[in-house]
Amino acid sequence: MARPVPRHDHDAGGPAGVLAAKAALRQEVWSAMTAAKVARFPGAAGRIPNFTGAEAAAERLRAVPEWRAARTLKANPDSAQLPVRQRALEDGKTVYMAVPRLAGPEPFFALDPDHLSEPPRKAASISGAARSARRVQLADLPAVELVVMGSVAVAQDGARLGKGGGFADLEFALASAAGLIGPDTVCVTTVHEIQLAEAGAIPLTSHDVPVDLIVTPDRIIDCRRGRGPRAAAGICWQDLTEEKIAAIPLLAAQRPASAKVSRS
Repeated sequence: MARPVPRHDHDAGGPAGVLAAKAALRQEVWSAMTAAKVARFPGAAGRIPNFTGAEAAAERLRAVPEWRAARTLKANPDSAQLPVRQRALEDGKTVYMAVPRLAGPEPFFALDPDHLSEPPRKAASISGAARSARRVQLADLPAVELVVMGSVAVAQDGARLGKGGGFADLEFALASAAGLIGPDTVCVTTVHEIQLAEAGAIPLTSHDVPVDLIVTPDRIIDCRRGRGPRAAAGICWQDLTEEKIAAIPLLAAQRPASAKVSRS
């Protein structure tokens, strides 16, 4: 019996046409990765795909100046970026990893390389972080020097497509509002070449955060060339549904009384 594909965009808000176009592009990428056999267990569909070559991409990222300069990272919890989190800890960097779906009042794991009870590879996993890291509130985070984001697809202009839940963009907006991320904070993603799209291929909404660097096992793409400064990120309440807000305590606590949300 086929394993059901998880859906993450069921409570997404925003223009219906854009949501449909994003869903179609996700399916296209997941199908292409499955056909090419470049997605590791448990498969690509419904996920930030754990791609073949993730370790090589992490090693390539390790060589860029922005990586070497950063001491504090905020990273997504997906398996595809586990090699990035592992290498960050090995290089003495502190990693703040989002708890899946930003669940609970302390929605981040704080991984301090000097205080781990397990080796970096184990500590960098979700289960390892639950054992080795402290759970912290957003207010406990310091300024972040590098943001690592997972992607289903990413265009060469920096437009990024996640798995549909919108959590990476929400994390970014919340951290920006708290002054932990600034306009010059570098955002990076690691992907397989199959996950790359042409510039303009990924539709964007006001809350979508572009990446600055795309790293594949084979190359680095700097998306900042020819692009102006990144706009200040804020929480786009009109693109959120009541269901989404209720599911994230941190978001619900910050909702202004006057905020109007999506009816999608």
